Amino acid sequence: MMEHNDSGNREISSGPHDRASRFEKAAKTIRDSILRNSSIEEGGCDCPIVVEGINDVKALRELGFTGQIEKVNRGWPIPRLVAYLHERYGIRNEIDGGGSIILLMDWDRTGGTLQKSLRERLESLDVKVDEDLRMAFIRSMKPEGRTVESLRPHIQGLIPLISQYS
Repeated sequence: MMEHNDSGNREISSGPHDRASRFEKAAKTIRDSILRNSSIEEGGCDCPIVVEGINDVKALRELGFTGQIEKVNRGWPIPRLVAYLHERYGIRNEIDGGGSIILLMDWDRTGGTLQKSLRERLESLDVKVDEDLRMAFIRSMKPEGRTVESLRPHIQGLIPLISQYS
């Protein structure tokens, strides 16, 4: 990314622009989210991830997520889904005190609208939502795609980086 300095000349801004740096940043957040998503027996927090559909679930499983993954696209109206998530997972994660749900909609326009709607509805019920994983993908993986399922071709490159943080 180019920025202008005071003299009007362009200079490169600090921050990760190359693929390796972006993937490394994403890998740390992915690993943290894998741990939060893992069952208590596996040393995790048993925090579910909410995604849009089945292809998103497949991509997350390939990345190493082993815990509960809930799909938005299950034929339910949004209010019913929100009520189900509130009832099933509560308002705070009792293990680490963080968000009780990891909300991970695609980072395209539709996904952003859905993310905002779900977050606002859940927060209106005092449900704490974890959006760190989505923000990491927005910052680091946007050039590779704008959907969770678009990560699939890059999983083999991410897995060794995720393992570094184990």
